[in-house]
Amino acid sequence: MKFYIKKLDNKSKARTGKIETDHGSIETPFFMPVGTAGTVKGIHQSEIENDLKSQIILSNTYHLYLRPGIETIEKAGGLHKFINWKKLILTDSGGYQVYSLSNNRKISEEGVRFKSHLDGKSLFFSPEYVIDIQRKIGADIIMAFDECPPYPCEYNYAKKSMELTHRWLKRCCDRFEQTSNQYGYQQTLFPIVQGSSFKDLRKKSAETIANSNRFGNAIGGLSVGEPHEIMYEMTEVVCSILPEDKPRYLMGVGTPVNLLENIALGVDMFDCVMPTRNGRNGMIFTSEGTINIKNKKWEHDFNPIDPNGTSYVDKLYSKAYLRHLFKSNEMLGRQIASIHNIRFYIWLMEESRKKINEGSFSSWKSEMVKKLDQRL
Repeated sequence: MKFYIKKLDNKSKARTGKIETDHGSIETPFFMPVGTAGTVKGIHQSEIENDLKSQIILSNTYHLYLRPGIETIEKAGGLHKFINWKKLILTDSGGYQVYSLSNNRKISEEGVRFKSHLDGKSLFFSPEYVIDIQRKIGADIIMAFDECPPYPCEYNYAKKSMELTHRWLKRCCDRFEQTSNQYGYQQTLFPIVQGSSFKDLRKKSAETIANSNRFGNAIGGLSVGEPHEIMYEMTEVVCSILPEDKPRYLMGVGTPVNLLENIALGVDMFDCVMPTRNGRNGMIFTSEGTINIKNKKWEHDFNPIDPNGTSYVDKLYSKAYLRHLFKSNEMLGRQIASIHNIRFYIWLMEESRKKINEGSFSSWKSEMVKKLDQRL
């Protein structure tokens, strides 16, 4: 794999670049649609590639481990073949799912014992086992196993959690080096910065992760309930330490405004369930602000969902029709909303790259943030 920077913004830390892999190249900054169990809910892979114009999707180790199971994925020849996706895949290690299962887990030096959310069966994930699983899944980019502390948490807890994540990282790296690519193409491992909302811990963690000298680096433990100002503060601290010549991935973030603000801080990669999860509940992100499509004000609005939208659904369907689908509890409504929202997020990345390359990113971002903060 290769990463190189194409353009630096002269008024912020924003930059454009390119990641080259055996499954193709991708321009940065970019957003990854979340396909937790090997599918972005309600959207065909052909739509993701051809209409939404995404070159990458994110899937989850924990969920794939439970269903369909690693044996099935291996027999299929890896996740790419199983889901018929020829572009990039990134797998989250399952650390966040362990965090979300806080009532049904026990963390030790060796790993995490927890109960399946499907049937209550006891499971155990060690750093080594998580690397083995992701090798068998066959993602292009795999994540180290980490502990994601809650927000808020006490300093001592955050410090112990960070130190455990660092020790686990050493085990992940050792296992990664001891194993090989299973399906004939290169995989790479990203470590994850932790440290909660404490600046000194974030600095120490970023230094440790930078010294691991991997292809790229991730920032975890944010977008877990902290104010946006703290998110930006922690991201700025970490990005000032992580190597400039390697891609930076901010995990699980966030709103359209979050994306723009973090691009300005030097982040290259994003993922979030918000465009699809919120879309299925009727929240539509547009270039002029956010819409609750269930509101009565859209009942007789026969204009496009987003007049500036770049997905085919924006050209085919009106706000009134989309509202009708939601009020009628029709599946198509949730599909249209998800397609529109993901395409909007990817368009936002495309425009960001364009403005950075043109040298007008900072002024454009300021105007966009004002619009995106509006509730229409």
